[in-house]
Amino acid sequence: MTATSGRLLVWSPRIIGILVSLFIGMFALDAFSEGKPFLHALPDFLIHLSPAFVLLTIVGASFRWPWIGAVAFICLAAVYAMTMSKGRLDWMLTISGPLLVVGALFLWSWFERGKLHES
Repeated sequence: MTATSGRLLVWSPRIIGILVSLFIGMFALDAFSEGKPFLHALPDFLIHLSPAFVLLTIVGASFRWPWIGAVAFICLAAVYAMTMSKGRLDWMLTISGPLLVVGALFLWSWFERGKLHES
């Protein structure tokens, strides 16, 4: 494995994981609906941000232990697909798809960690 591909394999799940958490966090903006005062919407906004904070925490732990990211992101993708998508394929692909991709990248990074340290 070349040094460039090794760095790409190490950094891509982390960067994409951060981007996925930002994408999930974007849905929290829905708390600021029309006619609702800012101070009343703020607690709802923070509650709706909690999934994004959970994902960021997982990405943070995965910097040291990529297996945590692999297990957590794959499990979150499966749990969302089975419970929250309610048979809607578009919801499942929109939320579970990126989670599954990040989990697979962390898994690949974890399996290749020996080769990454050699180069």
